Amino acid sequence: MNAMPFVIGSIALFALAYRLYFSFVAAKVAVRNDLGQTPAYRLYDGQNYYPMNRWVLFGHHFAAIAGAGPLVGPVLAAQFGFMPGFLWMLIGAVMAGAVHDFIILTASVQHDGKSLAAIAKEEINKVSGVTTSFAIILIIIVALAGLGLVVVNALAESSWGTFTIASTIPIAIIMGIWMFRIRKGKTLEATIFGVIMLISAVIAGRYIPGSSIAGWFSFDHKTLTILIAVYGFLASVLPVWFLLSPRDYLSSIMKISVITLLAIGLIIVAPEIKMPAFTEFGKGGGPIIPGKLFPYLFITIACGAISGFHALVSSGTTPKMIMKESDIKPIAVGAMLTEGAVSIMALIAATSLLPLDYFQINVPVDKLQAILPRLHEMGFTESNLDQLSASVGEKIAGRTGGAVSLGVGMAYIFSSIPGMAHLMSYWYHFAIMFEALFILTTIDAGTRIGRFILQETFGKVYKPFLKTNWLPGNLITSGLIVIAWGYFIYTGTIATIWPMFGAANQLLATIALAIGTSFIINRGRAKYAWVTILPMIFVGVTTLTAAFLNIKNIYLPQVQVVDTIVPGTINLVLTGLIIICVFTILLNAIPKWIKAIFLV
Repeated sequence: MNAMPFVIGSIALFALAYRLYFSFVAAKVAVRNDLGQTPAYRLYDGQNYYPMNRWVLFGHHFAAIAGAGPLVGPVLAAQFGFMPGFLWMLIGAVMAGAVHDFIILTASVQHDGKSLAAIAKEEINKVSGVTTSFAIILIIIVALAGLGLVVVNALAESSWGTFTIASTIPIAIIMGIWMFRIRKGKTLEATIFGVIMLISAVIAGRYIPGSSIAGWFSFDHKTLTILIAVYGFLASVLPVWFLLSPRDYLSSIMKISVITLLAIGLIIVAPEIKMPAFTEFGKGGGPIIPGKLFPYLFITIACGAISGFHALVSSGTTPKMIMKESDIKPIAVGAMLTEGAVSIMALIAATSLLPLDYFQINVPVDKLQAILPRLHEMGFTESNLDQLSASVGEKIAGRTGGAVSLGVGMAYIFSSIPGMAHLMSYWYHFAIMFEALFILTTIDAGTRIGRFILQETFGKVYKPFLKTNWLPGNLITSGLIVIAWGYFIYTGTIATIWPMFGAANQLLATIALAIGTSFIINRGRAKYAWVTILPMIFVGVTTLTAAFLNIKNIYLPQVQVVDTIVPGTINLVLTGLIIICVFTILLNAIPKWIKAIFLV
């Protein structure tokens, strides 16, 4: 299969969906009103509530929602073949993910920029609000720790990547001061400066390794963990216009530029997708994802189709900066569909590798021999791994997790463009650095969102915590969130609870869609509730199925073995608690839906 039709076709479909389907959703379901003031103006505090230019805010929102998921998930799910992941991202991003983000951002803006938990309390009842708060705090800590671990692993002992990413901090601060203090509203000027400086940092970073200052930017895992935690704390506490938003805006420029170049490269090179449309691993027994295509495809590919974490951003930082309600569609829907396109590009890049090379990279070396005969039976006999390793300058066999195979795939596409064949090593290391940058922007926004949730929770006991600009509250709650996720990375215990995150994240999306459905029905638009109910049912059924299978096939067997009793018990308990949260909210919400639809 040639990749070009899939690239062009997916972009065209997303554009049509944005223009047609989401114009309908905006007009009939998420009805907006530009006559009233948004919370950014009405509750302006100069710290968290701050009116933001729609494109700067788009940059922040996209950077915050687009973490590891759209890059790594599609790569890992490629073991099922190219087509299942492609179709799920193509359909899911439109019918599930963008709807989810659009409705929740609209609901939060119309609830004074409050969190998903506060919306649940007002739209359903107090029990649902408390339940949602618990689920959010649990999931956000696990998510930030897991994403932080990916960044630490990518940047450890990498002076090039660390230098480039560290450079974005002072660049962003200068941009923030320029746009919001010195030359208010002059976004273009700050953008030009930021882009020039970012490109300079990327180019200069190439020459850091081996230089006299390489040691300044080479850190081990534990030191990097501390540095990232300090950054997360500062990004949470400092005014949103000073660091968080301009840095996310700058990062989004780079993210979208690279993905655009990748799309252009795919069109120019027109590579063959070498992975079959479907593989026999769809029946289960795969070396990367042991479970069957249903339901595991739908929790492996999260952010590229739908992700509960998006609901936290859509009810966290973004709604507090919306200038007018008509900005919600381009920000929420535009960012989600862009992320869907990113995921599809990542899938194509990875599946442009020879299938045997793909599996040799993503399966541990000690386990590969056991699965090799089966791979040969499937027709995967041709390999180019030695040449790829020589071209990128690193040993890539057994580099599991998806990041390396994506980096190799991107480097392969870029180096196939005429005149760039000799730059594959450069493109590979650039791609790894790019992935780290992609993920880090989720951590800073996620920490701030976690802070908001804790402030709302503590505010029930001590009222000053409810003030988002109260400095002692900011410091205490930011510190607690950072210590929680930083501890899991520093001690390595995140590996214990990370396996349950995929299911927990999608269960949070189910919760958000249920809250969004209540929001729609409570405003007299029950006949349009299918817009959120249909994706809620699909995501809920697939994810609950996966959660129960994890309990049955993974966690319960682990509990019965001495060496794995601790991780098995932790994952069992946490997964069980999230399932209880889902059913609690549904049992409180559904009777209200029935009454509103059928009994009134």
